[in-house]
Amino acid sequence: MRLAGPVFVEQQTPDSWIQYLKQEGYRAAVSPVRHDADDATIQAYREAAEAHDILIAEVGAWSNPISPDETTRIQAIDFCKRQLELAEKLGARCCVNIAGSRGAKWDGPHPDNFSEATFELIVKTTQDIIDSVQPQHTYYTLETMPWIIPDSADTYQKLIQAIDRKAFAVHFDPVNMISSPRIYAANGEMMKDFFAKLGPSIKNAHAKDIRLASKLTVHLDEVLPGTGELDYEVFLTEMNKLDPDTPLIVEHLSSEEEYRQAAGFIRQKASSLGISL
Repeated sequence: MRLAGPVFVEQQTPDSWIQYLKQEGYRAAVSPVRHDADDATIQAYREAAEAHDILIAEVGAWSNPISPDETTRIQAIDFCKRQLELAEKLGARCCVNIAGSRGAKWDGPHPDNFSEATFELIVKTTQDIIDSVQPQHTYYTLETMPWIIPDSADTYQKLIQAIDRKAFAVHFDPVNMISSPRIYAANGEMMKDFFAKLGPSIKNAHAKDIRLASKLTVHLDEVLPGTGELDYEVFLTEMNKLDPDTPLIVEHLSSEEEYRQAAGFIRQKASSLGISL
């Protein structure tokens, strides 16, 4: 397993990017560039990563390729294709997006998100993205979410079967799958089930935490790793059974200091379990 986090560098270059990652003890990183970077810059970052044993974990394609607005949808699909091409050029482990939403907010809830028609739209859209690029070394993945599929191991398996493309793989975010007090209380078992069913297909995972508030109705808040109730012992133990290069990416924190605190917690927990990051 390789721990990853964001880079806080002004006027970033391949050298300063590598220096910061080494300073923070990260062995993986999210993409330092977008698809509109020139080929020389993309190649420079790839060569720097390879020379210093840094794995480029993911290229984000954050957009809404199932938007009800046709212009937004077309633009998002094109963006996903360009970012998947970038992942291939960089030698990144995967390109990741969420499935999207049938609502106005690209990552928000909508009554139609779990309909059969939306399932079919996600399948066809993902097939189009992969078929247009035909990546040979990287993968296109959909991050697990609470209000759009894939939202469980079973819905992810169903998607894999329906999409039926070798370049489609799994991106695991356990916090995003905790959408009820019942799952919250048994999140370790939820994660064990996910790894048992999809482990070999997991290319990346996100490291966050979650806390259930004691007020009605239900309030689940994302919090800094180590300050919530995600079962990190199970999470890290199961991650450690995967390909040893599988990245674990700390995300969604507000400052460099918070990222250091989160990484410190994860390293301490991993060390107590005899796991190397």
